Amino acid sequence: MSEESASQEEWQELSEPLPAPGSTCPFTVGDHNLLLCNVHGQAYVVADKCSHANAPLARGRLSGHVLECPLHGGKLDVRDGKPVQNPIRKPVAVYPVRSRNGRFEISLQPSRVENNNA
Repeated sequence: MSEESASQEEWQELSEPLPAPGSTCPFTVGDHNLLLCNVHGQAYVVADKCSHANAPLARGRLSGHVLECPLHGGKLDVRDGKPVQNPIRKPVAVYPVRSRNGRFEISLQPSRVENNNA
């Protein structure tokens, strides 16, 4: 298999449109529960699971690049998954997003992997 075909298989086209600015949209690809976030027209995708208590982040509030978990109020940055406010202490997985032919695609190879051992 060529490198080009391997890299093409890595990207999945999203059927979900980009939500309104400052909004999120949960979706599933295979066994991945993900959250599409719109930050001033820029798309970001994070795992739809808080690293603190495994709560879905879909009902959280997005303010700029910061997503607040609806369960305990912890906050994380959707650009890199890093926590910015306790009780979240571990990063969540973030997935690369690109725009191609007017559609969004994501890579299912996270650029940051959750660490559930701490």
